[in-house]
Amino acid sequence: MSTIRAARSLPRTVQLLLLNQFGVNLGFYLLVPYLATHLRENLHLATGVVGAIIGARCLSQQGLTLFGGSAADRIGCRPLIITGCALRAVGFGAFAFLDNVPGLLAAALVTGVAGAVFSPATRAYLAVESGSQRLRAFALFNVAGEAGTLLGPLLGGILLAVEFRVVATTAAAVFALLTIAQALTLPARAPRPVAQSVLADWREMGANRHFLLFICATSGLFVLYNQLYLTLPLEVSRVSGMDSAVAVLFIASTLVTLCLQVRITDWCQRHWEPATAIGVGLTLCGLAFAPLAITGSLQPTAAGTHDDGIVAVLGSLPAIFPAILATIVLTLGVAVAQPFVLDRTPAFGRGALTGTYLGANAMAGGLAAAIGNTVVGCATDLGIRLDMPWLPWTLLVGYGLSCAVLIGVLRVRAAFPDQDRS
Repeated sequence: MSTIRAARSLPRTVQLLLLNQFGVNLGFYLLVPYLATHLRENLHLATGVVGAIIGARCLSQQGLTLFGGSAADRIGCRPLIITGCALRAVGFGAFAFLDNVPGLLAAALVTGVAGAVFSPATRAYLAVESGSQRLRAFALFNVAGEAGTLLGPLLGGILLAVEFRVVATTAAAVFALLTIAQALTLPARAPRPVAQSVLADWREMGANRHFLLFICATSGLFVLYNQLYLTLPLEVSRVSGMDSAVAVLFIASTLVTLCLQVRITDWCQRHWEPATAIGVGLTLCGLAFAPLAITGSLQPTAAGTHDDGIVAVLGSLPAIFPAILATIVLTLGVAVAQPFVLDRTPAFGRGALTGTYLGANAMAGGLAAAIGNTVVGCATDLGIRLDMPWLPWTLLVGYGLSCAVLIGVLRVRAAFPDQDRS
């Protein structure tokens, strides 16, 4: 109820953007968790081809968010949000009917470009419209997205019992409805006057050393949180012998965000400066992997079991407890830091470049995650060969603490913008 009251205290446009974020994540997670299985099992594509299609979507989205952010600054956020959701409706709808690799690759690229178009525009619009309540708005933005992330796979799993085509068309329908709703309800805002070219904007941002160091440090949030989709599920499957036990991690993460995000942000805002909150959040994200670094070498590899029922999952809880604890602490760290990261990012530059700075932040996080996941994956393989299972977890602990130290250095050097600057 406190979350609902907090949302009602925000301007109507911000409330619409929160509903939009819920719908975006609902539609996205309704389809994407089941896409790889569809490509491999239904269309009989090679695993490498499946990886290329999934990777194309990720790369096209994260690699183009800077362009989407700059476009939002110059064209306006509203048309970018509407266009992006329309493109994603087309891309997701295409997955329902295409069965050839070129077509599927094109659909993946379209859905990725769609995210690059509407994601930075949505955050920039939220930052501008929420005004002095920007920090709370970004906290609720996380909550709305997490609610969609929770419900999307559940609905997708139900529809998958019919067939994948129903899943894809439903996801496309969600984005089509969002497109129509935004066109009818989001108020138009004239873009701010353009003072220079896009390249000049990027040069200005690139010369902002404090901002570049800031996104180097805060990209750690994206890298570490991505382990919820990489190393943590692998560890749970290893020690439990059941793939279905992985669901426990996502349930724990979702509950933490839904129940505590607003309270955490309000408490941190009252007691800490933004730099402190970001540093503490990164520290928590790094330390989240300490239990696995300690217990990883002690955990036996479970014999594979064919019993994936709820009783078997509950019976595996003692074995996977370190991973559950890591997930909870990791999610708490993100809940502490991320709203402040999004709040402070545009404050490093001119108000006219809000979308550009938020887009650059998202792009840096995506690129860091791609590199980081590769490094962590190699460290995992190396740890297995050298009988050092603690290696990837120790690496992640060190990375999180290093990012927190960099934030501390920026704070000591007074490199953070004033808290009331927007």
